[in-house]
Amino acid sequence: MTKDQWGALQDSICKTIGENNYKTWIQPLSFDGMRDEGVVVLQAPTSFFGTYVSQNFGDLLLSQLSTVDTGVRRLAFEVANTRPSEPPRPARVEPPQAAQKDDLPGAPLDARFTFDSFVVGKPNELAHAAARRVAEGGPVTFNPLFLYGGVGLGKTHLMHAIAWELQARNPQLTVLYLSAEQFMYRFVQALRERRMMDFKEMFRSVDVLMVDDVQFIAGKDSTQEEFFHTFNALVDQNKQIVISADRAPDEIKDLENRIRSRLQSGLVVDLHPTDYELRLGILQTKVDSYRSLYPGLTIDEGVLEFLALRISTNVRVLEGALTRLFAFASLVGRPIDMDLVNDSLSDVLRASERKISIEEIQRKVAEHYNIRLSDMIGPKRVRNFARPRQVAMYLCKQLTRRSLPEIGRRFGGRDHTTVMHGVRRIEELRQSDSQIDEDVEMLRRALEA
Repeated sequence: MTKDQWGALQDSICKTIGENNYKTWIQPLSFDGMRDEGVVVLQAPTSFFGTYVSQNFGDLLLSQLSTVDTGVRRLAFEVANTRPSEPPRPARVEPPQAAQKDDLPGAPLDARFTFDSFVVGKPNELAHAAARRVAEGGPVTFNPLFLYGGVGLGKTHLMHAIAWELQARNPQLTVLYLSAEQFMYRFVQALRERRMMDFKEMFRSVDVLMVDDVQFIAGKDSTQEEFFHTFNALVDQNKQIVISADRAPDEIKDLENRIRSRLQSGLVVDLHPTDYELRLGILQTKVDSYRSLYPGLTIDEGVLEFLALRISTNVRVLEGALTRLFAFASLVGRPIDMDLVNDSLSDVLRASERKISIEEIQRKVAEHYNIRLSDMIGPKRVRNFARPRQVAMYLCKQLTRRSLPEIGRRFGGRDHTTVMHGVRRIEELRQSDSQIDEDVEMLRRALEA
């Protein structure tokens, strides 16, 4: 393996990982030769830098190197040393200056993500209220605001909405929004270019710092160190911090205890998984926004309800499915009905379908009503067993693709007409008995979770 061969691979590596990743992580490396036993040595600006490249791009680099030299077995990263004949260059120090908005290394805000476009429901109402309070500005009441939840539940939407609202209320505020990954990139870049004073001054002179997906810095010791000091500096200045993650602070593995403690010192709010009503509301809001884009398109009754029921884990997937439906319908000139749903969303529906078994439903219903499973599927017809049995039959019809005869067989060999009667009875009771309706809905959510 030679230096020329390493140079010849650069274009291929860049195309594979993208220009931004290449310039940040690969371009600063220098080829330092191939040692015994097929070890290719690459020099990195810092030990942290080398560790990061090894963990995130090591397999890719090894694969690329093996294409030009089959003798390559592994990579080794060493910190580039200053030559003995040269005195070490002092780090560049410039007079601190307040960060200018145009110079801030933040991510662009999405114009769609405002409070007006955020659909509020029971699973996210507390997070929405907390975000609204922060967006109003004024005295800092809780610092930081920590929002957490799974993918597609609205964390990033609320972060952008806070930033838009703060800037609208006070254009003079310096609001910096970026991902934890971007924070780390900037930190490593500052280390490489010996501009740490600039980095510190830039991040500590903002009025509001918003960091998305903070779990990304877990395990990155140097980045955590700098994040901790930046956090403390801003809190000491009474500057607002808003953080998001995919889990609660105490559940983020490899996060330093002192950072975990800091993140828990403010208000920690969970965005719960969406329920059926919230998903339906999101779809209805999206349909209203599409009316002007797709005039004349009709959408059949029941389509939105079907999507809200079937695509239950990720709001982005749900919204994307509706966008695809409208686009497909406009292209082929068809109304949005169940046939179009099945034609254009078959892959989405397959991917989002959770296989719920009849046995799982029976077990969950028996636990809910505190009866034995054998009594629920057995021959006894007393009300204490019959009603839960009908609820279970109803849920089997709604949540599985099993036929009525097959459902009947799983309930002690009952006839399909018995199942049909039970399903209809629960449908009627849901309209007149609020307790039955609440039980069925709670069981459905538990089974779909």
